[in-house]
Amino acid sequence: MRAPPRLLSRCSSPPATARYLLLYASPAPPAAACSRQLPPSAAAVSRSASVSTVVEAPAAAAEPVSSDSASVTPRRRLILLRHGDSAVGGRFTTDHDRPLSKAGRADAISVSDKLQQMGWIPELILCSDSTRTKETLQILQEHVEGLSEAIVHFIPSFYSIAAMDGQTAEHLQKAICEYSSDEILTVMCMGHNKGWEEAASMFSGDSVLLQTCNAALLEAAGNSWVEAFSQAGLGGWTLHGIVKP
Repeated sequence: MRAPPRLLSRCSSPPATARYLLLYASPAPPAAACSRQLPPSAAAVSRSASVSTVVEAPAAAAEPVSSDSASVTPRRRLILLRHGDSAVGGRFTTDHDRPLSKAGRADAISVSDKLQQMGWIPELILCSDSTRTKETLQILQEHVEGLSEAIVHFIPSFYSIAAMDGQTAEHLQKAICEYSSDEILTVMCMGHNKGWEEAASMFSGDSVLLQTCNAALLEAAGNSWVEAFSQAGLGGWTLHGIVKP
């Protein structure tokens, strides 16, 4: 098992266009603002983005690749999904064991349909072991065939780390590098706020807000997950948008 790289700040401009999503964002900050390291607080990030509509881009014809052309570095996709809305629970029900509410179950179905429509289907799913998070995953798997074929690991620390200031991004990086392989190109991590929206903000350099059952879609290039995290650092992941129910 390779030790993951340390998270480093990296300033980069987002790509001019996204592949399938309508991305609504305020103008990027001036170049001078990128000369300092991004702080761990999501409140200090540079801009905000939201996606409420999904658009399927027409498939582009594949261009022939000459034998002497350089190989293309794989794009690696990271989905950070917050669990669906939870019910209050019984008198003796702990927060960890609260189930999904009726609205939470409906939202999970909606998000699963949108992820399938966009083709963002993870090959590896790392999930908090809380009841509401596991129920969200179960609904997604019931409605998207590809999700039922993904490798799944339940990670108890995902529940507790989300409550700790500034620690979720590094924790997710370590987990992804530990459980993934170079052949896996799409990973989904399922968990809780405040950590999940904080991590999405730190990875992307955008001010990301994740309501229940919202998913942040992030992408970076790398021949491995270790390389992707090392080269993108903090602020270097492309935020394609936020999927909402």
